[in-house]
Amino acid sequence: MARKPKKKPLVKPRSHIIASMRNNFLTGLAVVLPVAVTIWAVWSFVGFVDARVLPFLPAKYNPLTYFDMNVRGMGVVVFIIFTTIIGSLTKGLFGRSLVRAAEGFVDRMPVVRSLYNGLKQIIETVVSQSSSSFEKACLVEYPRKGIWAVAFISTDSSGELLTKTGQKAMTSVFLPTTPNPTSGFLLFVPTKDIIHLDMSVEEAAKLVISAGLVMPPSKAEKSNGKAKSVRIAKTKAAK
Repeated sequence: MARKPKKKPLVKPRSHIIASMRNNFLTGLAVVLPVAVTIWAVWSFVGFVDARVLPFLPAKYNPLTYFDMNVRGMGVVVFIIFTTIIGSLTKGLFGRSLVRAAEGFVDRMPVVRSLYNGLKQIIETVVSQSSSSFEKACLVEYPRKGIWAVAFISTDSSGELLTKTGQKAMTSVFLPTTPNPTSGFLLFVPTKDIIHLDMSVEEAAKLVISAGLVMPPSKAEKSNGKAKSVRIAKTKAAK
């Protein structure tokens, strides 16, 4: 009786092993790289602030006087305390008078005046708690009809913009660039031509930063996911 030939053990092809290693590396890179870049950015920012704040401290209060090594973050703490004190002082009558006097002096300097006023308006817009800017994401046709871009709604336009364009209602939107959403274009779009999105501003920002690779789920997909999770929870509870 003839013997049956032994089955040879299956050997995973080398190409599959390499492909698996590559996929594992890319998956790990997607997890490690954002954390590493965030830590590096925070660490660099703290060092940047320390290098510019600590030299102005008197030797008595400077940690470099008592420690041989640099105490990272001490300059940031001093900057926060100093800024908080300045903010509390400017709320009073004396502080407001000083600020008005300083701004009056700056207004008499041609180049510095434009720079100061521009920066002041930007910072006041960003830190203002009552501002409703960038609360919604939308779609606008840019750079031509039929091509859509993600933008953020800023405010309703008024005044000369409406009279010159002949539009009844216009909205100012910020169109961010990829992959850096902090830069972009200010567009004044007819309100009727704007399509509001259900996704949040954070989800739209991720979409822009990832160049369309991170696509947030739609409202229907979110509701289906919640319904599915509820069904799974009920099934587990019944068991």
